[in-house]
Amino acid sequence: MSRKKINSALISVFYKDGLEPIVKKLNEQGVTIYSTGGTQGFIEKLGIDVVPVEDLTSYPSILGGRVKTLHPKVFGGILTRRENESDQKEIAEYEIPELDLVIVDLYPFEETVKSGASEADIIEKIDIGGISLIRAAAKNYKDVTIVSSVSQYEKLLALITENNGALSLEERREFAKDSFDVSSNYDSHIFNYFDDNNQTSFKQSIQVKSELRYGENPHQKGSFYGDLNSFFDKLHGKELSYNNLLDVDAAVNLILEFKNSKPTFAILKHNNACGLASRDTISQAYSDALAGDPVSAFGGVLISNKEIDKETAEKIHTLFCEVVIAPSYAKDALEILKGKKNRIILVQKSFELPSNQYRTILNGVLVQDKDFVSDKKEDFKTVTTISPTESQMTDLEFAGKICKHTKSNTIVLAKNGQLFASGTGQTSRVDALNQAIHKAKSFGFDLQDAVMASDAFFPFPDCVEIAGNEGINAVVQPGGSIKDELSIEYCDNNKISMVFTGTRHFKH
Repeated sequence: MSRKKINSALISVFYKDGLEPIVKKLNEQGVTIYSTGGTQGFIEKLGIDVVPVEDLTSYPSILGGRVKTLHPKVFGGILTRRENESDQKEIAEYEIPELDLVIVDLYPFEETVKSGASEADIIEKIDIGGISLIRAAAKNYKDVTIVSSVSQYEKLLALITENNGALSLEERREFAKDSFDVSSNYDSHIFNYFDDNNQTSFKQSIQVKSELRYGENPHQKGSFYGDLNSFFDKLHGKELSYNNLLDVDAAVNLILEFKNSKPTFAILKHNNACGLASRDTISQAYSDALAGDPVSAFGGVLISNKEIDKETAEKIHTLFCEVVIAPSYAKDALEILKGKKNRIILVQKSFELPSNQYRTILNGVLVQDKDFVSDKKEDFKTVTTISPTESQMTDLEFAGKICKHTKSNTIVLAKNGQLFASGTGQTSRVDALNQAIHKAKSFGFDLQDAVMASDAFFPFPDCVEIAGNEGINAVVQPGGSIKDELSIEYCDNNKISMVFTGTRHFKH
């Protein structure tokens, strides 16, 4: 494998972290270093000779630093093809030195946007020279090594140390690939800033990747693109799987509905809550959540909106579960939960979820606003002659929150801040209701005076009739059917109260 020795380098970076050992090694290997502005000063402070780019171009940095490296003597030195006779004649004629290594990063555009800076400051962070240097050097990877991020410094240092400053074609191509990743990510963020969330075209870029053991099934390859560390601190256990992540996502979105509620505990399986309860203590909330379906809880994901204490941890420890999530853990509780080697323990941080949702279909991507609407009892519209009691209103709100995060078609049955059962993912609302009733009874729940929530309207009065026959006497639904009056009339004739939210929460 033939290698090309680095004899000259152009270094111009915004961030200087990690640069020193590379500069020292290049100097040790006799590399001629060209640089600009702050980077030049940084190198000079190390006592290392550096050629100012101005000496090469015979032009100073102009327009407040907007133009420094944009010059034929710089780009000619990068783009010249070493084995092309015509190129070599031209660079000799115009006294252009070959540049074998380019180390450059980009102005922090994304960080500046996130900081809330003014548009003028944001625009100044759109890099011109840097992005041009990256593209030029990456294009000519056959002759030039391009390093475009501090994350690549360790790799570069190892290679030039091991091989006395010489890199192979394969190594240079890998650096080029990484650099086009950097540049495309940068341009995607700039476009999305200017597009102002209009989704004119689909451009999303995430550079943090986790390889998963497999996808949804063992025969499928799986990866996760995203920074989990910004959402969680992982304290214990094996790596999260594809299915774990789906359940964790569902759990986090569900528990956010109860962020400011009394102690609430949820148990999820296959993206749906199989148990959820709000109580005065987190221990009791867990016990009552588990009672909702102790069978499905096996191998589930558990999440709490409050710190998990020792008493709760002791209860959890008797259950096989994949993941436990909470905002914090008592020290003795954590030691108990760590008793299972593979149990994943996560601390949920404070964060904001993205405002858009994406889903691949066919040969494209579906995009929608995330459903941040949370139905509150003060917004409910009573449509029956009988109004729900205050406790029923509280239960209707509780059931509605669960319903929103359960697969459609769904019906949720609840009472006294406890999920009795859900009918999930059914092809008819009647099927969903019958499934929920059967499940609730199988675990010993008395449906008398329970409440029912539906994720969409009732086109016929059949569901309220079935529910009423089981003793359910309060219902929450979006409303909006041309046949709403049929359900309302049945409720009025059978002393059932019903409220409309005006908001449908399908979840396919």
